[in-house]
Amino acid sequence: MQRSRIALFVLSALVGSVALTGCDQAAEQSQASAPKAVPVGVITVKSQALTLKKELPGRISAFQIAEIRPQVSGIVQSRLFVEGNEVKQGQALYQIDPATFEADLAASEASVARAEASIASSKSKASRYKELLKIKAVSQQDFDEADAAYKQANAELLTAKAQLKSAQINLDYSHVSSPISGQISKSSVTVGALVSANQSTALATVTQLDPIYIDLTQSSNELTQLKKAISSGALTVDSASQTDVELIMEDGSIYPHKGTLQFSEVTVDPSTGSVTLRAKFSNPEKLLLPGMYARASIVEGVKAGAILAPQRGVSRNSKGEPTAMVVSKDNTVESRVLKVDRTIGSDWLVTDGLSDGDKLIVEGLQKIRPGAPVNPSEIQSSAKADQAQ
Repeated sequence: MQRSRIALFVLSALVGSVALTGCDQAAEQSQASAPKAVPVGVITVKSQALTLKKELPGRISAFQIAEIRPQVSGIVQSRLFVEGNEVKQGQALYQIDPATFEADLAASEASVARAEASIASSKSKASRYKELLKIKAVSQQDFDEADAAYKQANAELLTAKAQLKSAQINLDYSHVSSPISGQISKSSVTVGALVSANQSTALATVTQLDPIYIDLTQSSNELTQLKKAISSGALTVDSASQTDVELIMEDGSIYPHKGTLQFSEVTVDPSTGSVTLRAKFSNPEKLLLPGMYARASIVEGVKAGAILAPQRGVSRNSKGEPTAMVVSKDNTVESRVLKVDRTIGSDWLVTDGLSDGDKLIVEGLQKIRPGAPVNPSEIQSSAKADQAQ
């Protein structure tokens, strides 16, 4: 009897031990089958007011260009400038042989003197005949002829004075001067060359390089979208900053002087579908030369509530759409399809798909999938790191 009780006790202990072992194994299997939270690095995106800029290509063009051509014909006596030097407005550049023009001027002066003498004689005669006509000492016809001679002498004087002025102008034109200040090119003629009035070949060219223009091109579609954004209130415009232009040189360096936007064309070039914008820059060091290629950064406006997402946190799906992984409220991965406008530095400007406060996953993307639990930890964005430095 005693042995039976002992055997029953041992059997019960064994059964209980087996049951506990089974429960522990089931719990371990359950824990093993549950997915573990993957540690990921996130950046909390925040909306901000952002000044949007646009880079446009352009070509440098001179502020003023004057092609020097003679306005009278003759032999070039002397060249009065050094090729490549700066010249001032009104400075003499060439001297054309003035002998013929001086002779014409002297002849015109003589004609004026003769006409003035003729006036004195005809005026005196007309005055006498007027008095004699009152007493019937001369006929009406004689008086009319004397009066007509006086008026004709006046007309001849006016003609002589006009010829004198023309002769003086031609003499002045024999001194070929610069109409503007600037840098002069090489001369196309030498001393002794015969030049003609208004010839097609310029004697030289004067180019004003300070200030200087840059003609920028912008597609008509971009301009239309920009105007729509401004009219809808998506962009606000600061008239003071919108006229500021920053120039990027061919080697990528920033030009030391800022320019101002002058105007925009009102027509679209049908061959390129673009419009031209002109900006003016000071050019004291003569770094900018006509014909050079450059890029300019202009301010489009200020976008309120802009969302920037690091490029490393944005990928493309099979359709080519930009996508991002964000952490949901229950710490699981959620995939978002984004709409992006442009790149700004190392970030995308996101117009749809992200909101202020979203936690964007930027590290550990290879280890996660939508719906997977994650353990997010905030990391410092590159923009914040740059500001901290």
